[in-house]
Amino acid sequence: MPYRLLKEEVDVRVTARTIEVFHRHRRVASHVRAWTPHAHVTVADHMPSHHRQFRDWTHERVLKEAAGLGNNASALVEVILRSRRHPEQGFRSCVGILRLAKTFGADRLEAACGRALEIGAHSWSSVRSILGNGLDRAARQTPSTHVNPDHGNVRGPGYYH
Repeated sequence: MPYRLLKEEVDVRVTARTIEVFHRHRRVASHVRAWTPHAHVTVADHMPSHHRQFRDWTHERVLKEAAGLGNNASALVEVILRSRRHPEQGFRSCVGILRLAKTFGADRLEAACGRALEIGAHSWSSVRSILGNGLDRAARQTPSTHVNPDHGNVRGPGYYH
C-alpha cells in the first residue's frame, strides 16, 4: 500500500487472486496475490522517493560491488544483509557504505569495514564515523597484559573479603 498511509487504519479485501487495500472506503491499492511464503509485492509508486533509488539493486549486485572493494567490505555487507528479515531492507545501508569509497578511497573504506567488523558496528553511520575520525588509520590497540608488581603495597584479591 502507499507509504503515505503508514499508521493509518485501512480495510483489506483478500480473495483467491487479489489483495485490495481501502482507505476511507476508497481503494488505494490492488495486487495480484503472491503465494510464495514470506514473499512481498512492491509497487514502485507506493515507495517513498528515497527508497525508489535502490529498486535496481539486487542482492547479487550489492555483494559484487562490495567484493570489488575487498574482503572486509564484502563481509560487512553480508552481515548487514543477513541481519535483516528481508535483505532488501539493508540495501540502503550497504549502498551508502559502498559510496563512501568515492569520498575516502577504497583502501580506507576496506580498513574501516575491518574495524567496524571487529567492534560489531554494522551500520553506515558507524563506518562513516570510523572514516571521519581517522580510526581506519589508527593503530589497533592490543589488550593490556599488565602484571601487578610483587611488593608490600599491593594487597591482592585475598585482602578483600
